[in-house]
Amino acid sequence: MKKIIYKADIIGATVSILCLIHCVITPIIFITYGAAACHTEAPLWWKSIDFLFLTISFLAIFRSTQTTSSQIIKLILWTIWTSLFFIIINEKLDWFHINENWLYFTAIILSITHIYNLKYCQCNNENCCINE
Repeated sequence: MKKIIYKADIIGATVSILCLIHCVITPIIFITYGAAACHTEAPLWWKSIDFLFLTISFLAIFRSTQTTSSQIIKLILWTIWTSLFFIIINEKLDWFHINENWLYFTAIILSITHIYNLKYCQCNNENCCINE
């Protein structure tokens, strides 16, 4: 059971960090690439990576919240994921302007929360973290 808990939180933290890196380097890559190749927009496959990160993150949070013993961690994980989802959807549909820093902030907080959850739920046996 401990390995499954660690895997969900490790995957969640890793995906959050990769999402952050993706969001930070995208403008740099496409400004550089776009200027050289006269392209103004990122390819569809690159834009779709956001949804891949969201899906994997959702699954990691789903599993982490099933196994954590902290109600606060559950609330924080889902609140941050929902915020990240809303920010990404808003960016795709361009409803209104949200500062890019909010995207970075939510990805960082999501990663930190997963890492904290790894430390918080230290199981001495296989049943200590199941739905407490």
